[in-house]
Amino acid sequence: MTLTLMAASYGKSVGSSLVDRWHETIAAFEKQHPKIKIDLELVPIGQIDKTLARRVASGRAPDLAQSYVFADYAEAQQLYKVDDLFDLTLQADFIASFAQAGEISYIQYGIPFLASTPRLFYNKSLFARAGISGPPSSWAELRAAALALKTAGVKTPYGLQLGPEAAEDEALAWMLAADGGYAGPAGYDFAKKENVEALTWLKTELVAPGLAGADPAQFSRTPAYAAFLKGEVGMMLAHPVLVKAAEQARIPYGDADFPTRHDGAAAPVGLSDWLMAFRRNGHRKECGAFLSYLFGERSAVRFAAGQGTLPVTVSGAEALREQPAQRPLRKFIDQMPKAQFHPVNRSSWPKVRDAVRDRIGDAVMARGNPLSTLESLQLTAHMAEDRAARRS
Repeated sequence: MTLTLMAASYGKSVGSSLVDRWHETIAAFEKQHPKIKIDLELVPIGQIDKTLARRVASGRAPDLAQSYVFADYAEAQQLYKVDDLFDLTLQADFIASFAQAGEISYIQYGIPFLASTPRLFYNKSLFARAGISGPPSSWAELRAAALALKTAGVKTPYGLQLGPEAAEDEALAWMLAADGGYAGPAGYDFAKKENVEALTWLKTELVAPGLAGADPAQFSRTPAYAAFLKGEVGMMLAHPVLVKAAEQARIPYGDADFPTRHDGAAAPVGLSDWLMAFRRNGHRKECGAFLSYLFGERSAVRFAAGQGTLPVTVSGAEALREQPAQRPLRKFIDQMPKAQFHPVNRSSWPKVRDAVRDRIGDAVMARGNPLSTLESLQLTAHMAEDRAARRS
């Protein structure tokens, strides 16, 4: 029999070699399981969510799919539960923070894939030029370092990435560092005082004095990474994909825990694509066989190596950590159990995420108002939740 698998392609961008990993893994699986064939359909990463949604709506759901979202399909009872697919040993091997992010009402449907947690990258050469001895461990130290970098002529002392590409990640990192966040057990909670304080500090202490670049409301991840690799950014939040790129560009970088407001390491933002298995075709056993192979230690390490992503199983993470060539990833791996996530287990999140991307940057600009922006996001979240409830 044949399983259909819809996965993302990345063109010539970061992650382009992932397609080779898929082909290698599928060939190895089919050799071990000659009665199961995998039909791989590659969809450009920017179109994968919409393509999958159209396919499901037309009654042509693939057996397996990669996506940024899973909650809608789980709530519509279209997905297999993870415990329908994996044995208990493999289930227990998933890093708990990532497995729990894939749960709805304590049942896991989303299978984390291509995981990541960011850290604070800094340019050691620029730090030395500015007379800074090491990475900051508090917001006050971060501001002092940014001021020294600006005085030393660095174009962007801190690369604040609140542009539309992934503003929700940068904003959440600062909110978590202030003991805030987007949501709690009772639902969305944008306007909580910790979030207001985080955005207010950014507005007054980094953006207003010109320590966060010319226009942080439009400064997105891709141009931020490019600017860091040109030596134009003193420090910024970034994912492990920047490690290899910085080494190739010969940028003398370091990475550190993202600091809390007063002192210490903040909880990192957890990011992941999601794999899911659709029930429509009735191929539970075959889906489970392929996924169990994919998340076995050898395959998990193979997928992560060279991708700038991290294995989501304990065994895979430990195996990658032991490879001398992967030493730069160890601190990223070590912080994975502490990762905290966007509310990806809410079907309303994609709409709310789009609103965050559109508005959050303006909150820290000269005419912005952090409280008003967060209150507007809370209203948007309530409306999105109401629409999601009506659909169900």
